[in-house]
Amino acid sequence: MAKVILTNEVQGLGSAGDVVDVKNGYARNYLVPQGYAVHWTRGGEAQVAQLRAARDARALASAEDAQALKAKLQEGKIRLFAKTGAEGRLFGSVKPAAVAAAVSEAGLGEIDKRKITVPTIKSTGEYEAVVHLHEGVDAKVTLQVIAQR
Repeated sequence: MAKVILTNEVQGLGSAGDVVDVKNGYARNYLVPQGYAVHWTRGGEAQVAQLRAARDARALASAEDAQALKAKLQEGKIRLFAKTGAEGRLFGSVKPAAVAAAVSEAGLGEIDKRKITVPTIKSTGEYEAVVHLHEGVDAKVTLQVIAQR
């Protein structure tokens, strides 16, 4: 097992500043190269304190922002245009990155694609996606998938 300090939030593992034990290969091949973590050292404890302090400061400021963004996201529908076949079936599926781009284009704000949970969407229609905005604040977004002309 390898001990690492997370520099970014990793879903299912922890948030920035957490010290976690993960398998060696996961740390070596994914977390460290992607910049999500650094190897733990004694000197890294100071980094952990700084990351936690910064995370706590952002958390206090963004709790109100998250509630406001949640209200904006839930009040309307997000329109997504996708290439479809003759019967309304999509070529591929709708990905979280497409949802994040559609939210941005609608002028509702910037959302990290890693915080969006999209159901399997293979045809046109209305679907519901969940956006994790803040700890304890999840917005249910109505997606309207429309055939691109």
